[in-house]
Amino acid sequence: MTGSFSAYWRDLASGKRKGIAGRLLIILLAPFSMLYSLVQRLRAILFSLGILRSRKLPRPVVSVGNITVGGTGKTPVTAYIAHWLLQQGYRVAVLSRGYGGSLEGQSVVASDGATVMLSPEECGDEPYLLASTIPGLMLVIGTDRYAAGQLAMQQLNPDVFLLDDGFQHLRLQRDLNIMLLDHSHPYGNGWTLPGGLLREPVSAGKRADLIIHTRSPRNFPEVELPDDIPTCFAHHRIKELLPLSGGDPIALPSHSPRKALAFAGIAEPSGFFDELRSLGFDLVDTIRFPDHTTYTENELAIIRNSMLRNGVEIAITTEKDGVKLKHLSNNDRITIMLARLELIINEPALLLNHLRNLLQK
Repeated sequence: MTGSFSAYWRDLASGKRKGIAGRLLIILLAPFSMLYSLVQRLRAILFSLGILRSRKLPRPVVSVGNITVGGTGKTPVTAYIAHWLLQQGYRVAVLSRGYGGSLEGQSVVASDGATVMLSPEECGDEPYLLASTIPGLMLVIGTDRYAAGQLAMQQLNPDVFLLDDGFQHLRLQRDLNIMLLDHSHPYGNGWTLPGGLLREPVSAGKRADLIIHTRSPRNFPEVELPDDIPTCFAHHRIKELLPLSGGDPIALPSHSPRKALAFAGIAEPSGFFDELRSLGFDLVDTIRFPDHTTYTENELAIIRNSMLRNGVEIAITTEKDGVKLKHLSNNDRITIMLARLELIINEPALLLNHLRNLLQK
């Protein structure tokens, strides 16, 4: 799925889009969703019974994942946890699939905590962003996260593992299972793939030890919560802007020019655009590229032409997009700024106490 149909399907699957055409499409996809749901239930049962093997690493494993496809803010949450663990003096290794990278499927050390050895094109944009922006963080990619963890033990000797996007990776046991939900549409339209956003039935959420509602409104309104699972709420705030070409970051809010274009190649860019508007930016245009877009001169031309057409000199995108833009030549007539996000959790002690209890065992 690409382009406008991908955006249409996502709006439909998230429950944002209504209408007869959408309902008919869901009806057509419903049998496939029910079959997919059945397969996922059976898979989880086989793992719980030990028929399918789940292996354990010799260090604590903290899994951060979600029950839906697309963005729920996993990278900022993983970064938040990694920063805290590193500040406590632990050696931390992220185990990532390396989604979208050319080395996806291989077990490779991408960073030893001092040097990032792979490019975003090789290890994926989100893993690269973590490794390149968090000093001391180690990163190993691999579809088989147990094998990646074993490689990390041999070469890096970490104290704790962070399992990136690990909620469905049942082949690896975890000591703390954190599930993220997008507060605006936690379970989408309620259907599993392909009729909805769910990777598994909602009941799979019972495996979670802690739930974090991301992209929550600032006042954290009441929502229906799972029984007996600790839950906290979080939102992302744009902390500062970083020039793509290098230089000092600009703290926000600031008195810089407020007329700008915004673009992003992430799953849910509307929240990013809304956050920029809330900071006072007058967005003359917003461009939505597919998630994990590989930027080429063609995409840059689309951005440049819109900026020239609208008479603006500043384009703003996410720091995640920025890792795949640095290789492109910058045009002197335009300036691209990268928005660095900060995670704000309403009850951070809830998360941190889980981490402390785990590491004191």
